[in-house]
Parts: sequence; C-alpha cells; structure tokens
Amino acid sequence: MTTLSLDHRFVEGDEDAPVLLLLHGTGSGPDDILALGRELSPSSPMLAPAGPVSENGAARWFRRLAEGVFDTDDVVVRAGQLADFVLAAGEEYGFAGRRLVAAGFSNGANIAAAVTLLRPDALKEAMLFAAMSPVPDPPTFDLSATRVFLSNGTRDPMAPAASSRNLVSMLRQRSADVTEDWHEGGHQITRAGLVAAKSWLG
Repeated sequence: MTTLSLDHRFVEGDEDAPVLLLLHGTGSGPDDILALGRELSPSSPMLAPAGPVSENGAARWFRRLAEGVFDTDDVVVRAGQLADFVLAAGEEYGFAGRRLVAAGFSNGANIAAAVTLLRPDALKEAMLFAAMSPVPDPPTFDLSATRVFLSNGTRDPMAPAASSRNLVSMLRQRSADVTEDWHEGGHQITRAGLVAAKSWLG
C-alpha cells in the first residue's frame, strides 16, 4: 500500500456499481458523508477523503477569505490535490478505469465542481448539493463527456442561486450535460433531491 495524500475512508462495494467519491461539507468529515453515499447507492464502493484545510478547527477543502468569498488560488491548488488523490486511489484500490461519480454537499460540492471544471481527466460525473461557482474563470476545456446533477435551494443564503446558476452556465458553455433540481428551501439536501439524484445516477 502506498501512502495517499489525503486522510480518507474507503468502503468496498459491488464491482458493477459506480464508485462514489464522497466530499463532506465544512466542519464535517468522511464518516458523516458516508451516510449520503449509502442513500444514493448502497452497493457502491465509496471513497471519502477528509478536507485538508482547517478553518478554526473545521475541516474544509480550500481556504476562503470571508463567507462566500473563496481564495481562488487555493481552490485551484486544492482541486489539483484532490484530482491527483483520486487518480492515485484508483490505482491503490483497483477502481481505475471504472465509472466514478462524486457526491458532495456545500463545500464538498464546491470542490467537486472545481475538479470537474479544472481536472476532467480525474472526474467526469458529479452530484452537487448546495453548490456555488468555485472559480471565476475556469479553462475552456471540452466537457462534452461530463455529466453533472445539481440540487440547490432558491433561498439558500450560503450558496446564492445566482452563483449556482453561473456554475451551471459555465458547465454548459463547455458542453457538459447538466441536470438541475431546484427546491424552495435553503442550505440543505432534500428528500426529493435525493430521489432525483438516485434517478440521475441510474
């Protein structure tokens, strides 16, 4: 076993089920986000890394300058770190070349979106819950092989709808296939959103 760059949990699963990359929100961790994976696809292998950045003791995926104001340079660095980790973990755990789908909430959804935009070699499918635009001007990669499911609240004060719609627009401008699921709530994962995500996951 090699030493992978991020602390993580890996749970074995069925060979014919998609591998889930589970990305927790601020102040959460791998053990918490595994519950989301079990809701979405209980038979899947699950890889749940821990965010490497500490904000007053709360684990995050990248630094922010204020609420809703991201350190863009750090987003790019941490997205690259996570992408490299995922590729290495695929070799380590034997799922390289298999279908890999990220599922993230809040800060975890934001880093998943960043990897999708910046490193399509590592991630081509993502389920984003309560996500917003992670980088202002991503490269114009061809994302025609990329699929994204986004579930957001129209009244979410932490992931404003305008930023979320900007993310959708950036993905579609790069030819990604994006499915939107909007609800009238706030910063949360709804039961209807989970049902829609499971249907999208197929």
